[in-house]
Amino acid sequence: MAKILIVYATCEGQTAHIAHEIAGALRADGHEAEVSRAQDAPSPSGYGAVVVGSPVHAGRHERAVLEWVKTHLEVLEKTHGGFFSVSLAAASEDPNEQAEAKRLADAFLFKTGWRPESLACFAGALAYSRYGLLKKLIMRRIAAKEGGATDTAHDYEYTDWDSVLRFARDVAATVPAASAKH
Repeated sequence: MAKILIVYATCEGQTAHIAHEIAGALRADGHEAEVSRAQDAPSPSGYGAVVVGSPVHAGRHERAVLEWVKTHLEVLEKTHGGFFSVSLAAASEDPNEQAEAKRLADAFLFKTGWRPESLACFAGALAYSRYGLLKKLIMRRIAAKEGGATDTAHDYEYTDWDSVLRFARDVAATVPAASAKH
């Protein structure tokens, strides 16, 4: 089976949670999965596939992920892989918001020049307990506008875990049998 590297950045922890769930799904299917934060991630050389994930805040993906992909683009272009973007826009019932989530993911790939086989936009979480006062108020206002949860005494998870598992399987399916051996 394949040796797969999962690289991510996270702010409040939801992208890390998703990265580890992807790793668990890959391991359950017999793959070797290594998870690493972007700032500590190794070179993707020697891996059968690479998965990269980043949250979106204020319309931008995390700089550490952007820089890691740009630094390793030559190897990534020769390696099977997938990119996942995490945002609350992906949780919206408004098709325009969902399209915006996809547009931001596409913009990340355009900016880096990377063309992975798999792409997914996952809904994140409202982690009110992890926000400072200003961010808590801003996120509450955004949630109210979208019809989301506004009780700041609780955190709310919107991630569709079945979609995360499907993405993990899609990535694993891109690795040819010849590349899966290490």
